[in-house]
Amino acid sequence: MKKSLLALAALGAFSGVATAQSSVTLYGTIDMAGRYVKVDNQDRRLSLGTNGIASSQLGFRGIEDLGGGLKAGFILLADLAPIDTGNVGSKFFGRRATVSLISNTWGELRLGRDYRPDFWNQTIFDAFGTNGLGSSLNVRQVYGGTRADNSIGYFLPAIGGLYGQVMVAASEGGTSLDRAGELYSGRIGFAAGPFDVAVAYGRQRLDLLPGVPDQKTINIGGSWNFGFFKLMGYYDREEISDSRVQEDMASISGVIPFGQSEVHIGYDRSNATPLIGSDNTVDQFKITYQYNLSKRTALYTTGSWLKNHDNARLTFPGAPVDVIPVSGDAKGMEFGIRHFF
Repeated sequence: MKKSLLALAALGAFSGVATAQSSVTLYGTIDMAGRYVKVDNQDRRLSLGTNGIASSQLGFRGIEDLGGGLKAGFILLADLAPIDTGNVGSKFFGRRATVSLISNTWGELRLGRDYRPDFWNQTIFDAFGTNGLGSSLNVRQVYGGTRADNSIGYFLPAIGGLYGQVMVAASEGGTSLDRAGELYSGRIGFAAGPFDVAVAYGRQRLDLLPGVPDQKTINIGGSWNFGFFKLMGYYDREEISDSRVQEDMASISGVIPFGQSEVHIGYDRSNATPLIGSDNTVDQFKITYQYNLSKRTALYTTGSWLKNHDNARLTFPGAPVDVIPVSGDAKGMEFGIRHFF
């Protein structure tokens, strides 16, 4: 009898928890592709890769209405790469882990691990979404942060087409690039109809380097949707103070939709001035054909050519890498499936 009562009590407690958390949503993305990469002076590589046109991830999202136009919410987002082996990223909720207070009048206050404001222009205004063989970040030579640990962010409320955000983040003695040092970053933009433009700035102290230099990031990006063709692009500049290290990176790309198909095309270029040696330049030409089987599932194929100049030594994700990278061009192709759930 006691066991039955205990079982009923446990079942009732579980039911109460489930009811209290009824606003929690489980969602995610699975993206896998067969990938072929050939780098000059190296062997070719065949592999099963992830994140060809979208980031594989597992998310938990919750929202609670507190009344008076105020809400509380959270997002926990796990990186599922390399999911082809059943593993996840080194940080389980490495993609995002935030809690927020959201007001229709005053905007959003967000705390936790989140995307940096100065990163958004590079991914939103890239038709390839900074994923796979077509990512514009394949030509990036100077580190530019994607996320920040220990951050506090503020987002403007909806004001016509104006939008914006600011972020501060502490290193807390961290040793990873996600907490390289104190970070101050912000982004402001305007979107109306087919037009969208935004500018962003970031400054981070690089505790990981001797002399504690700062890295400055400034970029501007935009897009225009003509209906039959969406054009987008951005320009990004990275500077490390107390040195001659700087990088200028530009990307232009577009999407051509027709029926259930899409064609993504683009060109990226990076020029970096290192501490020692000549300027390094990298070009990338890329194209993707995507066939949408439904709103959630798509088949795709991507081809890309990465051309190194001077002393540049960049390759694609999944490429064979020697102990000392050798010069030469890289060519890649992948065929994959992306599914939202």
